[in-house]
Amino acid sequence: MRGLDTNVLVRFITRDDETQFRKADAIFASATAKGDRLFVNVVVMCELVWVLGSAYGESRESIASVLSHLIETPEVVIEDVDLVRRALADYEGGAGDFADYLTARRNTRAGCGTTVTFDKSMRKVEGMTLA
Repeated sequence: MRGLDTNVLVRFITRDDETQFRKADAIFASATAKGDRLFVNVVVMCELVWVLGSAYGESRESIASVLSHLIETPEVVIEDVDLVRRALADYEGGAGDFADYLTARRNTRAGCGTTVTFDKSMRKVEGMTLA
């Protein structure tokens, strides 16, 4: 198994640099051909959402679609995939950032009674409390 950095995923998804896209595509093709797996950790997932939204101006709907597709890609292993799926559902239906929803979910699983935040968009989210 090999881990993927955010920039490899961004090049693969956006195809904004043809040389790097071909390298990223080759990584995926090689994994598929060899039955290898590509690991994406939760930090990379959060960075991916941020980059697609802030640098590329992608909509929440488009970003959610990208994440859903990535989760369902057979050669990709997502860290904490069940929590990522739940955070993605929260993100699709809410006003907060994906990272905030994932943080709330991970903290709850870790035994936190609540996660304290200054982010007013998270005031109605289960597991979050405004400071």
